[in-house]
Amino acid sequence: MIALAAGMTWFFRDPERGPATGRVISAADGVVQSIDPQSDGRTRVAVFMNPLNVHVNRAPLSGVVTRVEHRPGGFRPAFDKDSERNERVIWTLETEIGEVTVVQIAGAMVRRIVPYLAAGQKVEQGERIGLIRFGSRVDVYLPSGVAPAVEVGQKVRAGETRLDAD
Repeated sequence: MIALAAGMTWFFRDPERGPATGRVISAADGVVQSIDPQSDGRTRVAVFMNPLNVHVNRAPLSGVVTRVEHRPGGFRPAFDKDSERNERVIWTLETEIGEVTVVQIAGAMVRRIVPYLAAGQKVEQGERIGLIRFGSRVDVYLPSGVAPAVEVGQKVRAGETRLDAD
C-alpha cells in the first residue's frame, strides 16, 4: 500500500519550471512523436507522454484563452493513428503571433483530462493549463510561417523546451 501511495505521489508530481526562453515552448514533457504540416499552413507538433513523464501541461506562450472545448471519444493508445478519435480537450489561445491551438489527447489508460483555466482567462507562457491523468499526447499547432525547431524523437520538457525556430 505504501509503495502504491508513493508511486501515485511521484506520478502526479508537478515540478516548478522555467523561465523558458523562446517564442513557443513545449506544452508537455515527452518525446516528439510527429511533426505534420497541416492544409491550413499550420504545423502540428505532437508530443507523446509515457507514464514516467510529468503529466501537467503548460501554455506554450502568453495570451488569452479564447476557447476550451471538451470532445468525448475513445481511449486508444495515444501513439496509434486511431487516437484521432480519442477524448480530448482543445485549447485555443490568442497570442502575439496569432492563434495557437493546444490539444490534450487521452490515451488507453486515461479516463480524465483536467483543465485548469476557462475561456476568457489570460495565461502566461509556461503557466499550468491542465493535467492529463496517466498520460497520452499533447499537440501544439504552430501558426502559419512558424517553423519547428524540434525533431521527431527529441525529448522535450513542458515550460522549457523551445518548439519554434527563429
